[in-house]
Order: sequence, then C-alpha cells, then structure tokens
Amino acid sequence: MPFDFTQFGLVASAHFVALLSPGPDFFLIMRTRIVHGLRPAIATSLGIALANAAYIALALTGVSLLAQWPQLFAVLKWAGCLYLVWLGLLFLRSDGRLPITDAAPSVTTKHFARLAPHLLQGFLSGILNPKNSLFYALLFGALIAPSTPAGEQALYGLWMASIVFAWDALIAHSVGQPRLLAWFHRHLRGIERGSGVVMLAIAAGIALR
Repeated sequence: MPFDFTQFGLVASAHFVALLSPGPDFFLIMRTRIVHGLRPAIATSLGIALANAAYIALALTGVSLLAQWPQLFAVLKWAGCLYLVWLGLLFLRSDGRLPITDAAPSVTTKHFARLAPHLLQGFLSGILNPKNSLFYALLFGALIAPSTPAGEQALYGLWMASIVFAWDALIAHSVGQPRLLAWFHRHLRGIERGSGVVMLAIAAGIALR
C-alpha cells in the first residue's frame, strides 16, 4: 500500500496548528529560558516532546482513549490541575532574579545532572495535561483511516514528536535573541506574574469542565 501523502498532510497540518496555540508548555519553556538559560530550556523541550511521544504511542495502540475510563481520566485531570497550580504559584512567588546563565563550556556528568530536573519538569508538564491525551486520540481517530499500515502510523507519530521538540526548541532559541532577552530580563517579574496567572487560569478552566 503506497504512502498516503494526503492523509499525512492533514494530520501534520492539524497537529502543527494546535502547536501554535500557547499553553502551559509555552510559558514553562519561556520562563526556563529566561531564568536558567538555553540548555535547561532545551531539556524542558525534550521532556515535553517525550510526553507527547508517550501519548502518541498510546493513541496508536488505542489505550489513550481515556474518556472511556472516567476514573482514570479524572485522576489525570486533577493531577494536571494541581501541577499547573504549583507552577502558577512558583511563577507568582519568583523574585525575578536570574541565578543561572548559559556559561557552560564543557558538558559533564554533573552538567547532565543539572539538566535532569528540567527534563522531568517538561515531561510532567506534557504528561499531566489531559488535553494531550484527548487531542492525539481524536486526531488519530478522525484523520487516520483504520486501514493505514502500522508502520505508516508510526512514521506519523515520529514526525509529530519531532515537530513538538523542534517547535519548542525554536521557542527557547527565539526567546534568547539578545534584544528580546534583554527586554525579558527588564520585565521578568511582570512576565512571571503574568505567566503565573495564566497557569492558574488554565488550571481553573480544566477544573470547571
């Protein structure tokens, strides 16, 4: 069966459009880049991409249809809300100082250990967002024909996980442009307060649904 480029185009387009909408991941990457530097922001982006990859894998096997298991979905929903509240409060309580820079000439085991918390933070941001599970389940259910070979579906998943990482890494790099970064540094406290309010608002929106 030949590769269905039309179907792939629909899936890739729908997925990328969804990426353009700022959510918790965007604000987390932005803050990590400003406060901790580029490498931690890239680690956060990788964690987010891995979480998306996990949901894509679940969607490919049909296990991610969490709406069929209300109790499991409820646990994920409230865990996500609590995590967003924790992030929101973390942002609101920040003093606006920049304790870490990008200066790190060598990559060592200790350096990787410093990046691990940011990788985990990004993974938690993605995996505890209940919208991700439903998005991929609906995306695969609505746009991918049941007759699509498993290998082709796996390529779709690999593409989407790679695009998530590339897009988030691009955000991290863009925020680091000298003029833009200087502006962020001058307004960091206000940005973090605003990001904290957005996080809490998203958590409230999820909780009230």
